[in-house]
Amino acid sequence: MHLDTLVSIGLSTNEAKIYETLLVLGEATVNDISTRSKIHRRNIYDTMVRLTEKGLVFQVIGRGENVYKPVDPAKLGELIDEKNRQLQKIMPDLLDEYNSKPQLEAVYFYKGIEGFKNYLRDILNSGEDAYFIGAKGAWFDPRLKVFLDKFLVEAKKEGVLYRHLFDYEVKAQMSEVWKTVGKPYKFLPKKYSTPSMIDIFGDHVVSFTGAGLGKISEDISIFVIVNRSLATSYKTWFQFMFDYCPDVG
Repeated sequence: MHLDTLVSIGLSTNEAKIYETLLVLGEATVNDISTRSKIHRRNIYDTMVRLTEKGLVFQVIGRGENVYKPVDPAKLGELIDEKNRQLQKIMPDLLDEYNSKPQLEAVYFYKGIEGFKNYLRDILNSGEDAYFIGAKGAWFDPRLKVFLDKFLVEAKKEGVLYRHLFDYEVKAQMSEVWKTVGKPYKFLPKKYSTPSMIDIFGDHVVSFTGAGLGKISEDISIFVIVNRSLATSYKTWFQFMFDYCPDVG
């Protein structure tokens, strides 16, 4: 059913299997759970204690043997909310610790959808305007919508502005992108479209492979260089290109 998702939100594999088994059966003995889930009885007893502590299952009283029922799956959302509340309590301390260390020159890369989110967080952390060369509207990949909505709100609070040099295809095929991000933006001439793009913000220069028009590949690679002097040079080159690209109406 949804084993991977349940594990991703914090359940162990056995906890997820047993909870799903109970959802299917409605209620079940340890023997029934063991038979269907292929988990040894001894492990079921141990796991059931943890599921009970999390409020996801409960024991039915008055039966001749141990019978368990699942709690409404909405409880899973409550557990996530509680973890988030706990995280927010310590977030100021974590940020203070992170920001207390000087950000030295570095070269590294991110991968995949989660790596792309990390790159967006880097923009917020810089608190400086962002410059995009060969932009393709990759932010508008449907898988990023929830994250992007929050990102745009936070970026507005931080006063981060975006300056875009879009690929020509964005003008022709994705008007919702440039209408959403707003000016200043221009479009590169058609003959200068490429499969890559470069973003510059703060002391970061970021290049991408695997970014398509309005989407990103599962294995996108994001190469990051942290160097203030290099970033300043790229911003100068951006401005040169921006000045010489045709004005938009």
